[in-house]
Amino acid sequence: MDIKAPDLGVDSAEVSEIMVEVGDVIAKDDNIILLESDKASVEVPSSAAGKVTKISVAIGDQVSEGMVLIELESEADSAEESSDSASDADQKADDEKDTNVAPETESAAEAKPAATESSAKPASNAGKATTHALPDLGVDEAQVSEIMVSVGDIVSAEQSILLIESDKASVEVPAPVAGKVEKILVEAGDMVANGQDFIIIVSDADTSDSQDSALAKSDDNVSKDNVSKDSADKDDSAAQPKTTGEPKQAAKTDTAASKTDSKLTETQVNEKLVDVYAGPAVRKLARQLGVDISQVTGSAVNERILKEDLFAHVKESLTTQKAAPASSGTISSGLPKLPDMSNTEIWGETDTQDLSRLQKVSIPQLNYNTLLPQVTQFDLSDITETEKLRGELKGGMKSEGIGFTILAFVVKATAYALTQHPRFNSHLSDDNTQVILRKSVNMGIAVATDDGLIVPVIKNVQDKGLKQIAIEIGELAVKARDKKLTTKDLQGASFTISSQGNLGGTAFTPLVNWPQVGILGVSEASMQPRWDAKTQSFEPRLMLPLSLSYDHRVINGADAAVFTRYIATLLADPRRILI
Repeated sequence: MDIKAPDLGVDSAEVSEIMVEVGDVIAKDDNIILLESDKASVEVPSSAAGKVTKISVAIGDQVSEGMVLIELESEADSAEESSDSASDADQKADDEKDTNVAPETESAAEAKPAATESSAKPASNAGKATTHALPDLGVDEAQVSEIMVSVGDIVSAEQSILLIESDKASVEVPAPVAGKVEKILVEAGDMVANGQDFIIIVSDADTSDSQDSALAKSDDNVSKDNVSKDSADKDDSAAQPKTTGEPKQAAKTDTAASKTDSKLTETQVNEKLVDVYAGPAVRKLARQLGVDISQVTGSAVNERILKEDLFAHVKESLTTQKAAPASSGTISSGLPKLPDMSNTEIWGETDTQDLSRLQKVSIPQLNYNTLLPQVTQFDLSDITETEKLRGELKGGMKSEGIGFTILAFVVKATAYALTQHPRFNSHLSDDNTQVILRKSVNMGIAVATDDGLIVPVIKNVQDKGLKQIAIEIGELAVKARDKKLTTKDLQGASFTISSQGNLGGTAFTPLVNWPQVGILGVSEASMQPRWDAKTQSFEPRLMLPLSLSYDHRVINGADAAVFTRYIATLLADPRRILI
């Protein structure tokens, strides 16, 4: 039987998609082909049911009204052939009866079953089961995670029957045809590959023919008994949950059922994805495969999505390595990849060195600085008098085993300044609408070690004197260099001081340690000439360079200048802290 193109409303249209294959058993009104013109697209349904024996068009062909699209072996044709075979058998039986007039009723009774058996043979041949292979899974092999049907089940075309999983994703395999499950060739846990036979299905038409043939071979009474028994068995089977002998498998089946129930209907999907250019059949397949069709790129005319596009999307999902979260072993800077530096004529000779564990851990934190609008304010503090005071006190401190450096004064002065300017001792909220002010000053002190810079924390500095601060600075420095700092020693800082001590340099730009909003850099003090208005002459003064970096989202430039000068003033005369 030829299935022809109906009135398309245009002179011709292009074949955009062929929705059936040779060998498929289709029902009446099943969509078989997708045609597109410049203005619209239409899915052409089949005008009859049957088995596809030939496809007469190809994708890209121009089709007009009345052109043959496919050829079908319809159910009517099969029935007619069976009827012809039965008629031939009856005619043969009649001829034998006429020839052998002598035999009595017993001979005639034997002839009738013979005719019945003869007519049943074609139907028996038509009931042959078909073995189906797995489609392209997108990977070399994957594991059968769940079998969603059982032997004897009646399945519809495109119904999900297997759940296949790889390391990256999972995909539901639909039934290739409608019919009765004759045999399942795989088990849960099996590793399967593309093209592997996985199920045997007797199609709907073949099933009915096979049943008719079976009934014809038995007498009426036996047939009725068997039908009653089969019916009762089916009712009992339907009333009882299906099991495979494995409780785990049964649980999976229940999960699959609930999963299917929770899926959107085709109408809901179509309403939600109105901007997606795809037909109902493609949308249905996308839903069964668990694919977000809005993420699929169409390859047909006007970017229409085909079934092949869905399979390609699934294949890419199965094979694409998901991005792994950043860890101490693998660190991403967010920058583009380095160029290929293997060409020595361009780059010269190179060598590689592993980063220390501390450096690797620091990189993710340092990457946050690219998101902060940082500004640095520079100033100088005249610490001539403060250094004299330190000289007077350090002898006594040394006798107690305490190292008394200028850093203790810097920590104390900065802590006091933070209590007077609490905005520098704060954090910006995640929604950028509030500033979280800290009531205590937990001062981070950057310490240089062989492995890199590390920042231990002195808690509640606002409540401690110079001597206690000096003691804790020394203790933390020793623990840092001996690699004995605990997690508690490194957490909770509200502000940071980075001192370069005697390393040299006149100023630098320290990086704000997020989520803090400020950091004070201290460079090496040096003797510089300063003008004294009272004596009208230059005098040598010990000047300490200060570099304050701050988060401009929280701190403005004027406040930063005032805060830096305030610290410089306190360091010049520590007695101000006592007022």
